[in-house]
Amino acid sequence: MGERICCVCHELLEEGAKSLGGRYFCESHYAKIARDRQSVWRTTIVALLGLLAYVLLVELIVSLTKPTLSGLPLVVVGVIIALIPALLWLIVFYLQDRLEPEPKEHVLGIFALGALLALTIGLPLRNELFPMPAGLMAGREVVVELLRSVFILGFSQEYLKYAVVRYTVFNSPEFDERVDGIIYCAASALGFATVINLDYILRSGGALLHVAAIRVTITALAQASFSGMMGYFLGRAKFENMGKWWLPGGLALVAVLNGLVTFLLGEATTAGLGYTPIYGLIIVAVVAVLTFGTLFILMRRINAATLASV
Repeated sequence: MGERICCVCHELLEEGAKSLGGRYFCESHYAKIARDRQSVWRTTIVALLGLLAYVLLVELIVSLTKPTLSGLPLVVVGVIIALIPALLWLIVFYLQDRLEPEPKEHVLGIFALGALLALTIGLPLRNELFPMPAGLMAGREVVVELLRSVFILGFSQEYLKYAVVRYTVFNSPEFDERVDGIIYCAASALGFATVINLDYILRSGGALLHVAAIRVTITALAQASFSGMMGYFLGRAKFENMGKWWLPGGLALVAVLNGLVTFLLGEATTAGLGYTPIYGLIIVAVVAVLTFGTLFILMRRINAATLASV
């Protein structure tokens, strides 16, 4: 029989060590697997509400002040607007997670790596190698648009965000609970989304402030939702032998959902020559609530099953 090694801290274990789903654990890490991290779900709810409140606040400010910014001032304000969704989420996470802390340097490092991969690979793929063909929306070439959304945007974005977590913190002792997959994948997604949002602001030379606030919030919520789902698959794979197709299958599922929602957002927010981002915000808010609500239920069930088997 092979050596028994804790799948979290890699400590060599003696015969009779705790095991779950074909994986061995030391006593301390076995006790953490199914811990109910209420702060994670509180953070998610507060962040979702905070982002929606942020959009309403910008809308209110714009309607009351009717700013006439242009040029560099418009770009600067747009950049600030693009940064706020990720900063809001990270601040809420920091405040809510004080009693059950995740190493802040790990979370910020994952955020930075997500941003770096978006800048060096994600954006060049989307903007230069596979740009949206001119006149595509007007021509209603739905099949081409859908395929691009799924196989170019969906798979490239989700793999890059997944890779940030899978090949860094996934194998470290800090990834010691199932829910850590959701935490770290969300951090990767927010870094990725921040770069996408900054690219949008800089390429457009600034944007109408209320439109920009909605647009960057849509991107942040969508990216965090898809990656949160991938975090569930990573969290299960870390602590249970889920088979060789578990992670590839999860990645494919999330990538397809990413592409479908991206396509739907494009269809819903663009009508003729007009642009109505509020429809996109409604869609992505529903997606976020359904996604994190489902993740909450799945995590509660699997953790309850683990505790029942002790």
